[in-house]
Formats: sequence, C-alpha cells, structure tokens
Amino acid sequence: MRIGFIGLGNMGGPMALNLLKAGHALTVTDIRRDMARPHLAGGARWADKPSEVARGSELVFSSLPGPIEVEQVALGPDGIIDGIQRGAIYADLSTSSPTLIRRIHATFAAKGVAVLDAPVSGGISGARSATLSVMVGGDEGDYLRVKPALEAIGDKLQYVGEIGAGAVAKIVHNMIIFCTVSLFAEAFTLGVKAGVPPQKLLDAVRDGAYGRNMSLAGLKSIFKGKFDSVQATVDIIRKDVGLATGLGRELEVPMAIASRVEQDLIEAVARGFGEKDMRLAFTVQEDRAGIKVRE
Repeated sequence: MRIGFIGLGNMGGPMALNLLKAGHALTVTDIRRDMARPHLAGGARWADKPSEVARGSELVFSSLPGPIEVEQVALGPDGIIDGIQRGAIYADLSTSSPTLIRRIHATFAAKGVAVLDAPVSGGISGARSATLSVMVGGDEGDYLRVKPALEAIGDKLQYVGEIGAGAVAKIVHNMIIFCTVSLFAEAFTLGVKAGVPPQKLLDAVRDGAYGRNMSLAGLKSIFKGKFDSVQATVDIIRKDVGLATGLGRELEVPMAIASRVEQDLIEAVARGFGEKDMRLAFTVQEDRAGIKVRE
C-alpha cells in the first residue's frame, strides 16, 4: 500500500520501519527531520507537512503524544484533511480522546474519507518487534481494508466496535495498569515497612488465591531500583490517566481512584520525573511512606 506516516518518536519510528520491512511504500514526516533518517535510508520519502504526507496516500497513520497533537495534525493548517483524497483511510495509532476521533471522523466523512482509531499497546519493545496489540474502532469494512498494514505493526489485532471504541478500550486498559501500579506501591511499602523482605512478600502474594491473576513481573525492577530503561514516561501515563478522568467527567462517571492516581502522577511530574520511566512514580509513595522497597 501507499502509506503516509506522521510521528516518528519512540513508538511511531519503529512502527514505520516495520511497515517498510513489510514492503509498503512510505511517506513520512515528524517535527524533527533527523528522526526520519533510518526510514529515508530504507526507501521512505520525506514530506514537510501532514497535508503532503496525505496527498497520494491510500492510508495515513499518525502516532502522536496526545489529543492536542492529533487535532493539530488532522484538522489544523496544512493538516491531513487538506491533502487526503476521497476514498483514502486515516487511522490514528495514538492514545487519544474518543470524543476527538469521533469529531475527526465526522469531518473527514464529509470529504469521503474513512477514519479509524487504532491505539496500540505493548511499549517500545513491542513497537520494535511488531508484537503490539492494536485496538481498532470504526467501520469494520475499513478495518479489513487496512488489516494487512496493521499486521505489519502488531500481532494482536482486535476490532472493538464503532468509531471511538478503540480509544475507549485503550484508555480503560491504561487506567487499570497505572492504578494497579499505585495499589502495588501502597501495598508493598506497607509490607516492607512492616518488616517483610520485598521478594518474600512478592512470593507470598503471587502464590495467594488472587496473586496468580495479577501482573506482578514489573515489581522485580523496582526491587532492584532499576528505572533507567524507558517503556512509557510519567508524562505519557499522566496524560493517559487524565484522558480516563476527563472521559469520566464527560459521561458523569465517578472516578475516585483514577483521580487520586492522577494527582500522584502530577506530583511525580512536579518532582521532575516527567521524562523518566513510569516506574519512577512508585517512588512518590515510597517517599511518603518513608521506606524503599528494595532487595
């Protein structure tokens, strides 16, 4: 396929490379041209603006930090809307707002262009290895049209439902993960401060009735104090939890737990952890409890 790709950061860059490896003709852009070096070396074409990326592309992907960037790239001056042709498809891979993608869908439909929301999960390692989970919302026929391209970036494709459904699924997914990390922080600072070594505590919890159903693997790196490798930054998870609480306000759904976690993440950002790995947010609770959960 002739594919346009906008956003070549930690997630978008590897996904675009995997599309090239799969044999697709790629046109790319990013606010930093140097991010496109490996793509251009692999045969991709550079475009200066999203509208130029979209022009002539059968499918346009965007992988961007959040709703502000998605709206600007899709609907702003020299945005995708200004270049994309009737019959093409725009699929946003970002973790973004379901309300926004529904508005984009309606705007693009007036031009005869289909829109899908297709947020991905699996982190940087999943983006590099093309083992991402892709949660797709939109018309199922449009999803089937672009499925071969999506298979180049992920091996767990799920058609979730109508437009916005993919974004909702990703927001719920991330909210559960990040709120669970905060619960682990409270529980393990309590247990360690009460005198139980971290590994012994982890073993006991994992072998309990509910522990077998919990994702506890990430705690090992926290026990060792290893936060250097970045899979998702504190800035990104603060944005994602904020999407959940924002959607809750929009739909009048009480979000007491997520709102508390959001405040903890805001505190972590205020401490200068924004560009650090999300696991560093664990240390906010450690500081409050006056104990480090370390082996």
